[in-house]
Amino acid sequence: MTIEFTKMHGLGNDFIVIDAINQAIDLSPEKIRMLANRHTGVGFDQLLLVEKAQIRGVDFNYRIYNADGGEVGQCGNGARCLARFIHDTGLSDKKELTVATFTRKMQIKLLDDNLVSACLGVPTVAINHTQQLKLKDQTIEYFFVDVGNPHAVIRVKDVSDADVADIGLRLNQHPEFPGGVNVGFLEVVAPDQIRLRVYERGTGETQSCGSGACAAVVAGRIMHELTHSVVVSLLGGELRVEWAGEEQPVWLIGPAESVFRGVF
Repeated sequence: MTIEFTKMHGLGNDFIVIDAINQAIDLSPEKIRMLANRHTGVGFDQLLLVEKAQIRGVDFNYRIYNADGGEVGQCGNGARCLARFIHDTGLSDKKELTVATFTRKMQIKLLDDNLVSACLGVPTVAINHTQQLKLKDQTIEYFFVDVGNPHAVIRVKDVSDADVADIGLRLNQHPEFPGGVNVGFLEVVAPDQIRLRVYERGTGETQSCGSGACAAVVAGRIMHELTHSVVVSLLGGELRVEWAGEEQPVWLIGPAESVFRGVF
């Protein structure tokens, strides 16, 4: 059996996107891990599947698999690439789409200049905003935000000096997060600008993380009085996040690029 796919990225956060409507797809976690390998496979942070809608009011079902083969419920950069893929492959000519993962529905809009905006819904934050965990020789203070997937946001003075790999891995292995957690390292530059690095569960540090950018802005807006519209500078480039505040949905705006199409 052969499967057609498209390699895409959002600021270096890279994916393979597969039409699972017109192809029969049966990928085991082992197969996904093999394909994700950057030396012996295609290489990607996440694999995205487009499926037929399963509920009313939704255009497509949207499934996300991390590089370790585990399925997750949210990916902001992936949602923007998904919208571009759906439009470019002729699955729909609509400029505004509603897609659903197993955790929530999302609205996605194709904009000018190759930009796509995605609404990640109303974020959920912990009642006690700032929490602490003991990691062997140090205590980590973090802000928990759920935007369809879980994020622990840590305030740092300079993201360049953040020990992303070590702290990210240890938080993922902590009993407090039995399903793992995405870990964001947030540096506030100005009320309307932050720098961010993200360790993604099941993948490791990525060039960009859309849901992580949204979680960081939510945390920063509550803790550090960020404005409602913030530029997020990541390793792969800049995203814009807009959040009006409590009980309001959070929006992510950024580019979505196709790299190549292939068959495996």
